Amino acid sequence: MSYADPACAYCPSTVRACRKGEAEDRGPGFCPSKVDPATQDIAHALYDDPETRKIAQQSALVESEGYCKWTRVEEIVQFSKRMGYKKIGIANCISFVDHAYTLTGILESHGFQVVSVACKNGNIPKEEMGIADSQKIHPGHFEGICNPVSQAELLNAHGCEFNVVMGLCIGHDSLLFKYAKAPTTVLVAKDRVLGHNPVAALNLADSYYSRLWGPDKPAKPPKLPPAGRKGSKG
Repeated sequence: MSYADPACAYCPSTVRACRKGEAEDRGPGFCPSKVDPATQDIAHALYDDPETRKIAQQSALVESEGYCKWTRVEEIVQFSKRMGYKKIGIANCISFVDHAYTLTGILESHGFQVVSVACKNGNIPKEEMGIADSQKIHPGHFEGICNPVSQAELLNAHGCEFNVVMGLCIGHDSLLFKYAKAPTTVLVAKDRVLGHNPVAALNLADSYYSRLWGPDKPAKPPKLPPAGRKGSKG
């Protein structure tokens, strides 16, 4: 059997060989170490960039020192301090202004300068983006588009060294990542139905949220391919 793309999602819990530095020996045929080691080598070389290396180092230290002890807010504070950041940007959904207010206070209490920009800044009507009135959440009323491009450009223009996303919609967050110049993390992933806890849909995919599955849902989990041997493609 041959493989064209990495498929780590199919790796059995009894393998996960990369955790022990054994991917080349014990990794299944779809393991990135088997499918595309050349790209892994290219990525490895990119850690020679000083900023990339520093982010990788400090991320690992925050992970180990705060493991199961620090909340994500605390991790953001610790990571930012270790990186030497002075100015932090918050790109928040307008529905998260109160949360952004609290986060701003926490960050400022640790000595950071904070810039915050809500998603509806700019007052751009949805019609300008080709959205018909009937397609609005509330037809017959003004609705401004979410404006993540402006959020990113404002955070860039005002010198933010690190950005925190709070509750941006799907796609809007993607545009923020595309245009933001500084490294960016997510504090809140929006999910209005699940109280902003999107992983719950995956945990309940075979029960309460079985509607997630498409028409091609397998009757049983797909059979895992055999583990490949070192140097093989599968």
